[in-house]
Amino acid sequence: MNSFRPTRRDLLHAGAVLPLGLGLPALLAAPARRPKSCVFVYQYGGLSQLDSWDPKPNAPAELRGPYRAVPTAVPGFRVGELMPQLAARADRFAVVRSMTHGEPVHDRANKMLLAGATVPAADAPAFGSVVAKLKPTAAAVPPYVWLQKFGGGAAPPDPTYLTGGFLGSSVAPVLVGTSHDDNLATPGYRVTAFDADPTLAGSRLASRRELLERLDRDNPLRPEQRRAFDVLTGPGVRAAFDLEREPAKVRDRYGRNPLGQNLLLARRLIEAGTRLVGVVAWCGLKAGEKFQSIETWDMHGNGGVGIFEDGWNGLGFALPRCDNAVAALLDDLEMRGLLDDTLVVLVGEFGRTPRVTPGGSRVPGRDHWPRCYSAMLAGGGIRGGAVYGASDAHAAYVKDAPVSPEDFAATLYAALGIDPATRLSPDGFTRPASTGVPVAELLG
Repeated sequence: MNSFRPTRRDLLHAGAVLPLGLGLPALLAAPARRPKSCVFVYQYGGLSQLDSWDPKPNAPAELRGPYRAVPTAVPGFRVGELMPQLAARADRFAVVRSMTHGEPVHDRANKMLLAGATVPAADAPAFGSVVAKLKPTAAAVPPYVWLQKFGGGAAPPDPTYLTGGFLGSSVAPVLVGTSHDDNLATPGYRVTAFDADPTLAGSRLASRRELLERLDRDNPLRPEQRRAFDVLTGPGVRAAFDLEREPAKVRDRYGRNPLGQNLLLARRLIEAGTRLVGVVAWCGLKAGEKFQSIETWDMHGNGGVGIFEDGWNGLGFALPRCDNAVAALLDDLEMRGLLDDTLVVLVGEFGRTPRVTPGGSRVPGRDHWPRCYSAMLAGGGIRGGAVYGASDAHAAYVKDAPVSPEDFAATLYAALGIDPATRLSPDGFTRPASTGVPVAELLG
């Protein structure tokens, strides 16, 4: 019989969980590894690869932009200068520089990203719903949570990501943040999704459960029904969603903006047992700005803000906030012993054109470009410090090792311990989780 010998990290983590009632004896009896989970961060609108993960310092000025390429913790790997914190942590993550597909329209490209398919079916479930189906949680928390609803023209053409697609509503996410003024960075904001219904007291809810069990003695409540009751009646889920339990300095470290606070909540949820947290990487507004869109990364020069400016739709505003928040998440997960078992994904639906052009307001911008873009993967068994694939001299087309939406999804499933060929349909033969091939070089 195999015995579990706790590592130093396990013992340090024990101190962090003691207040939750999980003392050292419980830790010693626990399995050696947590089930894997994922924080999937959507850079909604499409991040410019040239100004972030794939800089081209030798390209003409009208292509390369104003930002320098700076060294990282990995020799020979350079990134844009607006990401100094992630540059210092490059040994913890991998970058794919050869993401590619042919769809330049936001809503359709987002559907492809969510489904992990070049031609997704109308009822295709989102990645998170598949993970919730194949890797359910035993904890009394939702298995799948979505933080900040897609909005504007970049949203997928239907709300499949909120319904569970053909897998059904049992694997649909709990949604937090339904509009721009409904977000965790709002002072005093509180998640109310799990508050007791004032018309349904706890005793009445317990009575309903007892009645159901009496009516169905021969067919006890299904596990998902029991978990639903536990979530509704237990204090654990409300505690997990309560950011006020975090020290002010931790909230400040992530950044007092929608992305920073959403990533902090994502960490709390992963720690509590949620399998997948989807986060829309909306960075909020600069002081004094009026709301226009949550499509932070769609940097055409929208609303008079140039792509290289310090405003809601400019890299000078958004990328440092993203750099700060994602670096804080990686540090926090590692400190708590969670990074090895938590896959962190940072990607948009496509990239941006190499050539800088005047936008709708005649200020500099980059247009949609799906032919070549980048993604970041960290934790969850991903090989830290890896740079996979390559673009041409202008980051316009893939030069080496193209990664399709199918292959990207298959890689994520493999990192989470899910066979991409797993059949999702009741017949057991059709609808695999993914038709792609995992990129073995990214998997540790």
